[in-house]
Parts: sequence; C-alpha cells; structure tokens
Amino acid sequence: MEAWLENIDLERLLRLSLSKGGDFSEIFIEDKKGTTIVSEARRIEKYITTQEAGVGLRVVLGDKSAYAYTNDPGALDDLALTVSSAIRSGNISSDISLEKRPSRPVVHSRIDPADVDSDKKIKMVTRAEKTAWGRDPLVVQVKVMYSDSTRRIRIANSKGFVSDDNRDSIVFLVQGVVAKDSLIETGYEPIGGTRGFEILEENPPEEIAALAVTRALTSLYARKAPGGVMPVVLSSHAGGTMVHEAIGHGLEADLAGEGLSVFSGRMGQQVASKAVTVIDDGTINGLRGSIGYDDEGNPSQRNILVEGGILKRYMSDMITSAKFNIPLTGNGRRESYRNRPIPRMTNTMIAPGTLNPEEIISKVGRGIFVKKMGGGQVNTVNGDFVFNIAEGYLIENGRIGEPVRGATLIGNGPEILNSIEHVGSDLGFGIGTCGKDGQGAPVADAQPTLLIPEITIGGEVQDE
Repeated sequence: MEAWLENIDLERLLRLSLSKGGDFSEIFIEDKKGTTIVSEARRIEKYITTQEAGVGLRVVLGDKSAYAYTNDPGALDDLALTVSSAIRSGNISSDISLEKRPSRPVVHSRIDPADVDSDKKIKMVTRAEKTAWGRDPLVVQVKVMYSDSTRRIRIANSKGFVSDDNRDSIVFLVQGVVAKDSLIETGYEPIGGTRGFEILEENPPEEIAALAVTRALTSLYARKAPGGVMPVVLSSHAGGTMVHEAIGHGLEADLAGEGLSVFSGRMGQQVASKAVTVIDDGTINGLRGSIGYDDEGNPSQRNILVEGGILKRYMSDMITSAKFNIPLTGNGRRESYRNRPIPRMTNTMIAPGTLNPEEIISKVGRGIFVKKMGGGQVNTVNGDFVFNIAEGYLIENGRIGEPVRGATLIGNGPEILNSIEHVGSDLGFGIGTCGKDGQGAPVADAQPTLLIPEITIGGEVQDE
C-alpha cells in the first residue's frame, strides 16, 4: 500500500468527521494495480496498466449518510469536514480507539500476476486468438480479453475496528463470432476468480478459445428452438444466472426492505419448493465473489437465504441491518473508494441435491436441455424474467438430442422456484460482474442440474 495511505491517522480523521455528530463514521482506503489486454481483429488493441489509490469517507446518521472521496493526500481534513458538515445530530463522539481485526485470506494464488512479465500475458492472449481463428473458416470475429488486479483494502470504523483485505483477481475470456449466409452466432467462454496466473496453466487459453467457438458453431448449425410450454433441465454448466437474477437481487435488503422485491415481507414463508436451498457465501477460497471482509469491514460469511424453500434471511449492510432490524450478513459492497457500500451478492448458489444428473434428464419425455445460459432481465418487484439460452439441446425420450438456437426462457422467479421438482448432486459455477446502482461488483453464481417441469420457451411457433 502506498506510503501516504499507510500513514493516515485513522482515529483523528474519524473524530474529525464526527465533529458535528452522527452515529458512526467510516474510512475506506484502496490501493489498486492492474493490467488489461484486449485483442481484436488479429492484433492487440489495448494494453493498459492502471494504478490508483484513494480514500472514501462516510458519516452515517440513522439510514442517511454523507459520502465523499479523494485521491489527494493533502485533502483528507477537508474531506472529513465536508462529510461532517452534512450531518448535524448533536450526538458528538470524541472517544475512538481502533482494534485491528485478524487477516481472513480468501485468495487462492500460487503465481502473483504482478510477478508475470507482460510478454507472457500477451502470449496467453495470442495463443487463444490463434486457436479461435483457426478453428473454422466460418469464424469472422474473435475477441480475447485478459485482466488482472491487485487490491489492498483497509476499512476503519468509529465503532472501533480496522479491517484489511487483499483482493487479487484474474479474468480471461474469449468471444468468437461465426457467420454463414445471413446467420450470425456468437460463443462466449470466461474463466476467473480470486486466483493467480496459474489459472491459465490449469485452463489453457487454447481450450477456452475452442469452447467459445464450438459453442458458436453449434448454434450456427442448430435447428430453431421450438416454442411453447415444456419441461426444461438446467445443466450445472449453465452457470447460476437463474439464481442470481431470479432470486438473488430480490433478497438484497435494500430492495426487499423498501418493498421493491417480490420477496418483501415474506420472511419465514415458503418462497420455493422444498427441494431448493439458496446460499450466499463470500468465504469460499478462489471464487470471484469471495472477500475476507466486506466493504464496511465486517467479516464475510456463509448465509443460508432460503432453506428447504423457506425464506430465512436477506443480504444486508450496516444501514439496512439497523433500519429493518435484521441480522448483519457481511454483504456491504462497493465498486471502489469512489462509491458508498450497498447490499450485494458475493457467491450465490442453489445447493446441490442427491439425484444423479442423468437420472433427472431421463425423467423428461420432450423438453429443452440448457447447457449454457446467456444474459437476461428480471423485474425484482414481480419476479418476471426473460433469459437467453446460449447453448441448448432438445430432450427426447429422456435423452439429449440435437442442438437448438434462438431460445429464451420466460417465466416468474417465485413460480419457477416453487415448481422445481428435482435437484442434482452436481454443482457448477459461473463468473460475472454484477451491476447495481451504477456500480459493478465481481460475483460468482452456481447451481446443480435442475428440472423445471413447465416453463415458457420463446422459440419457433409449432404447428398443432
């Protein structure tokens, strides 16, 4: 961490920020370094190295807060006076003593990306690009992106603690576009996590590129998906888009507490089938959403949100925990020192069941097998959603058949969660950057193989 950040008098700054009152004040210190490489059109389009450091300062009174930030070492007192002047409660705290919280490492890194030279990073990108272009003559566009970051975080709070967190991460993704006649299809494959450069030794760039282009080619030659209401099996390889979008956001305490979620006011009620348990866990080593401490300095934890279909908990930060009188779950997250924290997911998943995935597929006479989910949208107020299927197949007589393209899943989150009959014993993770209130946060999501007995498939209209 840069020297000026290390030398901040935390207790004095916290006292100064509370000089006109407030319930508590908080300092968020960030030192971040990273590299981004992007290849398109058979050449390196971007090679960017970044280094930034800054301080965010918040004063909280009830459910209101004042927030300001700076990257100027000489502006810290002005920063504290700015937030202090926005809060005038008459309750002035002058006694602040800080205790250092112990380290809680969640980074699984054997090779620090910062120790890897630029030529080796570029070579990984060009290896993937070469493989993608050489996969098939129908490839018309390839994009490869490599990104790594090293973040050193320190949070000090007038409640009396200091928390440090190291957040090293890496992401590598390949997107391939194929075209034939007037038809264009895209395949996409990412890997990443709180990992080191060894992730690209375990998952060679050639394999990532091959998966992306093969997915695009599969869709290019696939038949149009049938439309209508039918059973769907979601593969564990599909990623957890369903759990993230259809229920995850609705269980964030700011939305739920303000009545902006279909799950508002339903604590202790049945919100999913008895086969469904939903967990948010920021403590799993190596996953993209893992954190030692959240961005308010509270320990991340494993939170059972839904157990056996019963709603047990919302994901909260300090303000929503106090405002709605709910447990503090360690889900206060922010994009950077420029942002105030809000309740966010970390690694969210539907817990595995006991059935063999092949047994689940065998229960379907005719339906759709979703191997990979695409993007989608959800209305958190009523739970309605639309998700694209990036890679899908027909199921006929209990077996996976020919590929289909152009399919969407259309439904309602609570209705679908209540209808899930069978949950597989497997579990597959996807990665992403979750957007909320203009902030992005690294997340992972996961699910086992799931059988949804009836859901609307947007596809080709079938003749009666």
